[in-house]
Amino acid sequence: MNTVGEKLQRLLGKDKVVTDPTIVRLYSREATGLEPDSLPTAVVLAENASDVSRLLAFAYQHDIKVYPQGSATSLSGSALPSDGVVLSLERMNRVKHVSVVDGIAVTEPGVRIDDLNIELARYGYMFPVDPASSSVATVGGAVNSGAGGMRGAKYGTMRGWVLGLEIVLPDENGTVMRVGCKTVKCRQGYDLVRLIVGSEGTLAVVTEATLRIIPAPEAVVTVLAFFDKLADLVEAAVEIKEERLQPLIMEFMDNCTVERAVEFLGWPQKVAGHMLLVSVDVNREATSRVLAQLENIMRRSGASLVYTAGSLDEANRRGLFDLRRSLFPAQVALARSLTGSERVLVYIEDIAVPPSRLAEAVEGLRRLEEKYGLPMMLGGHIGDGNLHPAVGFDPEDADAKRRVEAWFFDVMKLAVELGGTVSAEHGIGVMKKDGLRMELESLGSLKALELMRMIKRVFDPKGILNPGKVV
Repeated sequence: MNTVGEKLQRLLGKDKVVTDPTIVRLYSREATGLEPDSLPTAVVLAENASDVSRLLAFAYQHDIKVYPQGSATSLSGSALPSDGVVLSLERMNRVKHVSVVDGIAVTEPGVRIDDLNIELARYGYMFPVDPASSSVATVGGAVNSGAGGMRGAKYGTMRGWVLGLEIVLPDENGTVMRVGCKTVKCRQGYDLVRLIVGSEGTLAVVTEATLRIIPAPEAVVTVLAFFDKLADLVEAAVEIKEERLQPLIMEFMDNCTVERAVEFLGWPQKVAGHMLLVSVDVNREATSRVLAQLENIMRRSGASLVYTAGSLDEANRRGLFDLRRSLFPAQVALARSLTGSERVLVYIEDIAVPPSRLAEAVEGLRRLEEKYGLPMMLGGHIGDGNLHPAVGFDPEDADAKRRVEAWFFDVMKLAVELGGTVSAEHGIGVMKKDGLRMELESLGSLKALELMRMIKRVFDPKGILNPGKVV
């Protein structure tokens, strides 16, 4: 057994520290497919803030790197560990308090988003941020990544839904502190809550979150439409907004990704072309009117197939959300098919542009596909301008790897040129550090990187917490 592992087991208990290399390797993977240069020494399975505090104080004393981890669904490399210790928060999975009067839920970081919503459904409430991986994505991971999701068209990202946090600092004492409030209005000087949200585990470890919750919609109507031309799909999305409809969900996938998703799921319904999925929350009396309005827009814009549902139960029963939620596995499956290799890496972009420039973005992405000779899969949150183009390659193919990396950077460059951003919800991690610099440079704001590094040093003076990420 390694010395660090032995010391940690004495400090925290044998049942909370794993040193078996086979298990450690399982905690060293993340959704990107990237692999660490070297394996961590151990995995710590913390059960409370005290465990986290003792670990971070120990790590500070011995200069040991610590990599916080939820469910490792990151798509930017922010959950990728290396030498040091993985801090898994999966055992901290309690919903501690719900108050519909105060409009809050207090949870531990290991609570999965779907499980939180199952609990909130008992009260007729919901937590509106819903990443596509919500069945496995955790509250702590969503806080640290600044996650968005399918309801981002209406509710945005985690930035607007975290009221307060309990955090542990990587200092000599493993300081436990609370920032933020349990009220919507809260002024505590500089906004440290918003600083932690989206920090990708580089500043502190989140051990509790106070989240805003809202009543579940009275009714939700859904339309799933398919278009022969992507331009017609974009036109329908624009018209929906011009008619003053506020989508709860507005998602799309291109035709080749739809085909692969159908194969992956065994989806029984007929499909044809590019997919646009739109849901609008309404009062019950408006259900028929809004559903007819959405269907008419789709057909006027050239939809060849339209499926409708007058409630969430009906939409779920008919599987209208299934294709979109399978975007990532469909992209992986398609990449394997195109490369002829089971060992494939899929680079999934996460750009956002102003919705008014979506058509230009799609045109630019198609030009890049042609330029680099890389079959591209395209989908994303069209309601808020967040696109997820993806390409796959065999990591043993050096030429393909070079072209994919060049494509990846040029996609970020396209977003910046259109007044957008290089990362909407996946974070910076290790994959987008060059893109972040490019974006800030285009704004004349490179000083921001220096300020970020200074903030990192204040929170983490020894640089032991999730090092190498963001800045």
